[in-house]
Amino acid sequence: MGGDHGPSVTLPACRDFLERHATAELVLVGTAEALAGAAGWPRTRCVVATEVVAMDDPIEVALRKKRDSSMRVAVRQLKAEQGGAAAAQAAVSAGNTGALMAVSRYVLKTFDGIDRPAIAALLPNAKGRFTKVLDLGANVDCTAEHLLQFAVMGSALVTALDGIAEPSVGLLNIGEEEIKGNEVIKRAGELLRTAAAGGHLNFHGNVEGNDIFKGTTDLVVCDGFVGNVALKTSEGLAGMLTQMIKEEFTRTPLAKLAALVALPVLKRFKDRVDHRRYSGGALLGLRGLVFKAHGSSDALAFGCALDRAYDAARNRLLDRVHDRIAQTLQAMPSGDAAAQEAA
Repeated sequence: MGGDHGPSVTLPACRDFLERHATAELVLVGTAEALAGAAGWPRTRCVVATEVVAMDDPIEVALRKKRDSSMRVAVRQLKAEQGGAAAAQAAVSAGNTGALMAVSRYVLKTFDGIDRPAIAALLPNAKGRFTKVLDLGANVDCTAEHLLQFAVMGSALVTALDGIAEPSVGLLNIGEEEIKGNEVIKRAGELLRTAAAGGHLNFHGNVEGNDIFKGTTDLVVCDGFVGNVALKTSEGLAGMLTQMIKEEFTRTPLAKLAALVALPVLKRFKDRVDHRRYSGGALLGLRGLVFKAHGSSDALAFGCALDRAYDAARNRLLDRVHDRIAQTLQAMPSGDAAAQEAA
């Protein structure tokens, strides 16, 4: 029910998803009226919710007043009741980000040692691979300890997805020098260097915004405010570049001929920078797989988020991330102890 377009986008995306994955099953959660459009679908179960969290609803409304919202009911499908199996292995929503984070945290709880979940997503880089970035909007205000936890969670994600045993971690800053940044960033750098000295993380050091797209590190850590600005800026830049190239290749008959010759390359470029294909950020740190699609998602973007969640569930991403987090946090000193050691 969430996102800017609701069922007009999510239902077609779900139908296409079922056609792409012959063994996948879906649990659709929404109002009875919306679910009528999915009547008779194969491998699909419908769960009616009587309320909907609006995109502009305050978090307290979603958490305390709308207890039967489609968002809350959907997240609840991931929780096993009385020792039984959960009804679903992953949840996907394009709804209110703050509400989804709060509801997921309340219903599922976080792993031991993790204070706040964070949204992690991938961005294409110049090396032909992807840079994982977190947090991308879940936590606007973060402490240095939170950034350290994000580094642990993100490293676990990279190891699980890419098989890199010791992924490199960069701390997003306004410069590479250790003396740069605000006090939170400086202290986070101290904690990360201490963790690296103890062999718990592969900390590269400070990185700048352009390093995300250079692929300087496997993982980039930042607070949710900075991360969301970086994400939206990259999406806007990609769209602008695509439009500029299109305009340049349609100015003259000769340019149109050149565009025809270069069409395969242009198409690959367009697909490469199309942010819709990277939709579906994982809410790391929760005791369940929850994925956030863009609020403005069309059917392609929401379908990509479904694919990402499905792949995560099939590859036991939750268990693998949990094991890595538990192993790393158990061996690491606490934030205060790490800061004292760094001092």
